[in-house]
Amino acid sequence: MSREKKLNKPVASFILLTNIIFLPLFCLVGVTSLLGFPTWVFDVIHCISAWSSTFAFAILFKRIYPGQSFIQFVKDKFKNKPKFSVILSVSTIQAFIFLMILFLVLNNSAVDSIFTKTSWGILVYYFFKNLLSGPIGEELGWRGFAQMELQKKYSPLIASIIIGFWWGMWHLPIWFTTGFMGIELIKYILFFMISIISTAIIMAAFYNLNQNLIVPIIIHQFFNFYIGLINGNLIDLLMYNALFYSVVAILIIIINPKKVLYGKKNTNIINGKNSVI
Repeated sequence: MSREKKLNKPVASFILLTNIIFLPLFCLVGVTSLLGFPTWVFDVIHCISAWSSTFAFAILFKRIYPGQSFIQFVKDKFKNKPKFSVILSVSTIQAFIFLMILFLVLNNSAVDSIFTKTSWGILVYYFFKNLLSGPIGEELGWRGFAQMELQKKYSPLIASIIIGFWWGMWHLPIWFTTGFMGIELIKYILFFMISIISTAIIMAAFYNLNQNLIVPIIIHQFFNFYIGLINGNLIDLLMYNALFYSVVAILIIIINPKKVLYGKKNTNIINGKNSVI
């Protein structure tokens, strides 16, 4: 069997294929909603659609890393022991952001209930449903591969801005299902992209400190989970997220400019071969 030709632009190919896979899956999500399928069917299809980046990376893997094992690649992304200081730092930062947004909503909202989840059972279900979709489904492709691949050429900051932009644009079909129009839609997109790019910078900074995919998965989980808990105007919630996450991203750059702005390439050993990750 002949070896497949290695891709010249693996990240661009990954982004393109991710969107190609996502679009029909997203349409299927819409169909299940319009036809009134049970909630669990909608949730399952929605979860599968979030895995489009992982599907794309798995399909392209042999052309990106010829001769290497996909399973081993995934294992290597979790092989470094998670650092307690890193996990505690990201958890504390996001919990603080959540509490600050909660305080602002309480003081500026007339909603009857501040939380969207009304029981522990619903809360637990929401937590794991959210975890199995975006955080676990997206991070192998976007951070485990694309972020690290771009860091062969760019600094962590530049790489995370590029990935953050395209990660945000991948959500484009969702923007037009929100019901927002005109200036409201522009606000939604603006705050969404600032939030996404800022979060991508934070993910890159902490992921480079630990090199375990659990780190961006946790950041992604808390970002989605916390914003889904608060019962408030969605544009206001995104505005608060954009504000606080961008402040954290800027502080990280100021505090540790050498690693974020001028980070050097790292080398890992995959399947006995030295390669830049």
